[in-house]
Amino acid sequence: MTEAVGPTEWGESVGVGPWVGPLPDDPRYDARLLADGDRRNVVDRYRYWTLEAIVADLDRRRHPFHVAIENFGHDLNIGTVVRTANAFLAAEVHVVGRRRWNRRGAMVTDRYQHLRHHPDVAALLAHAAGEGLAVVAVDNGPGATPIEITPLPERCLLLFGQEGPGLTAEARAGAARTVSIAQFGSTRSINAGVAAGIAMHAWIRQHADLGAVP
Repeated sequence: MTEAVGPTEWGESVGVGPWVGPLPDDPRYDARLLADGDRRNVVDRYRYWTLEAIVADLDRRRHPFHVAIENFGHDLNIGTVVRTANAFLAAEVHVVGRRRWNRRGAMVTDRYQHLRHHPDVAALLAHAAGEGLAVVAVDNGPGATPIEITPLPERCLLLFGQEGPGLTAEARAGAARTVSIAQFGSTRSINAGVAAGIAMHAWIRQHADLGAVP
């Protein structure tokens, strides 16, 4: 499959032009991209690769943490969560509640990131149990321990509530543990997409092999 190429989300052209020299004899390369250039927002190692080849290589290296976000109010942060999950190479992103979400914030990274839908929290928790994933709720509520000093399980599912109301009571009750993000200002909460990024990076700091960065 060939992806559309052209200006980035910021409007300017980036990437590389048409391939110069003898064409590579490698099935991972895309004939159209070799001929026209690759303007996609991908790291250099994936220049000219097909979408399928990139996803296959990502699958070989994915981290064993998952991310889930509740979507009962059509949360606009889901695109940001997906984009960040791709950056940190999460195994999967789970959307709970409404199936549809605004993909604009994902900046096409949803093509590279595995997504799974669950109709409700009960279905998500059942899936996590079946996969042996410890559910870690991220919520600044009573009983939460600071994520800054809390060891996160290597195989876990980081669970986030939607913007505004936060996690539902069912989600909080179903989590094995709850962690909070330290805040020092006047607001009672931070953006759900930002919170997801902080929590994912906390997992990266504890478990990722930084020598494996492409």
